[in-house]
Amino acid sequence: MPRAAEMVVRRLNETSATRFVAVRFGNVLGSRGSVVPILEDQIRRGGPITVTHPDMERYFMTVPESVRLILKAASFGTGGEVFVLDMGDPVRILDLANDMIRLSGLEPERDIPITFTGIRPGEKLHEGLFEDSEEVERTHHDKLMRARRSPISPEWLESELDAVERFVNEGDEPAALERVRAMIANPRRADSEQPAVAAPA
Repeated sequence: MPRAAEMVVRRLNETSATRFVAVRFGNVLGSRGSVVPILEDQIRRGGPITVTHPDMERYFMTVPESVRLILKAASFGTGGEVFVLDMGDPVRILDLANDMIRLSGLEPERDIPITFTGIRPGEKLHEGLFEDSEEVERTHHDKLMRARRSPISPEWLESELDAVERFVNEGDEPAALERVRAMIANPRRADSEQPAVAAPA
């Protein structure tokens, strides 16, 4: 739910003396939950390697690179921006799996089978760094871009977050997730009289 987090960060910037910026990036190699340690463990166990779909693609970057760029974004951000890291071309997860098997001295399918588990709900084959409604701006750093979009209605956002908090407190996780998904899909802009689609109560 990164888009929802960006909404919250921008709102915090409007209501606090602290400057808040958001940084949008893909998978950090070797980080907790990253696909690389998962693949390494599956290879070590003799397989199978599980991939959701043959065409699944993701962006990757190293830990040092991500840390440097986050610090750089924080250093020249004036508050409320959403920075996007230039991570080059996306990598097909199946290609990554095959390369890691071969780097282990083994052969895909012969030594380590690969199984496809299917795309999970809400998962996309290809990661998009920008939305169609966003304007892309270059910064003076060649690896950092800025995503610009029209501002969100603060009253609408506060109301939506209150509803999400209520569902969480009630232990209704599906309702909370659905409300967040609706927020992302149909945000109410500050210059809009009505939300694009009424969110469920």
